[in-house]
Amino acid sequence: MSTTRIILVEDNPEYRRVIKRALDLAPDMDLIAKFGTAEQAIRELESSIPLRQADVLLLDLNLPKASGLEALPWFKKAAPNLKVIILTQSDQAVDILTAIQQGVSGYLLKSSTISQIRDGIQAVMNGGASLDSSVANLIMNTLQQNLAPQDAQPILSEREQDVLQLLGEGFVKKEIADKLSISSHTVATHVRHIYEKLDVVNAPSAISMAYKKGLMPINPPKDDPGETR
Repeated sequence: MSTTRIILVEDNPEYRRVIKRALDLAPDMDLIAKFGTAEQAIRELESSIPLRQADVLLLDLNLPKASGLEALPWFKKAAPNLKVIILTQSDQAVDILTAIQQGVSGYLLKSSTISQIRDGIQAVMNGGASLDSSVANLIMNTLQQNLAPQDAQPILSEREQDVLQLLGEGFVKKEIADKLSISSHTVATHVRHIYEKLDVVNAPSAISMAYKKGLMPINPPKDDPGETR
């Protein structure tokens, strides 16, 4: 069993302890470092090869000095292969969309349960995305304002649109496979083709691009906006 190496940047000491306890209970996850500021984390990443080989960064947005959003480009520069999951209290559209535009692999709210956070990390490591369902709803509702469906081209197949719609509702690959009665391998193939066709690198960016191009229906998902996945 491979172990996912995780870095946490969170200024609240109590919440750092909560996340540490949660990850300590996961046999396939290892919190290798935790920091209270983005500046400290970036300095350590730049000087430590083992830290640069970490798999996932859990990043708060509301940090002292440089915010998580301001620090994102520096994290990408210091460790290009590091998958970033935003873990924050902020459900503001500007924060969510800015983070997605900067290429994060997931956006979770601190109201998420411990199991949802662990599942989100696993989803990202499996090549998917980790989106709180209320965040997915917000993305869909916000991007409706900028849609131009009349200009849409049939870039995605019908099944690819089905897969992307379910990704946008916060489902992971295994759940999508069950819902569509296909294999997880087939779902992964569809996801790879979606990324290639939309010229994006992760699911949040694919969802954003598809809505901007008018490639997906504008109806928001039916999930309760307050529910987390």
